[in-house]
Amino acid sequence: MSETAEARLKRMAMRSWRRGTKEMDLVLGPFADAHLAGLSPAELELYDALLAENDQDLMAWILGQMPPPPALAPLLGRITAFAERRLAREK
Repeated sequence: MSETAEARLKRMAMRSWRRGTKEMDLVLGPFADAHLAGLSPAELELYDALLAENDQDLMAWILGQMPPPPALAPLLGRITAFAERRLAREK
């Protein structure tokens, strides 16, 4: 049985908030809450692939310490910009 669209979004949101490192929870969780439901099917596929990556790599890509895989770069750019705007508002 395949996953419904609603169940998929719930699973992806939960995986965004429960990463294993608090830093990635705070980057991916708010992004998922704000944007997950509005992502295109292709973007959802990329986001699902991103969720399969380990937190250390994700953090290095987001901080610009390592180049991300080309397929994930545009989505990671959006996530990074969203996180930077959130941090700027909190200051």
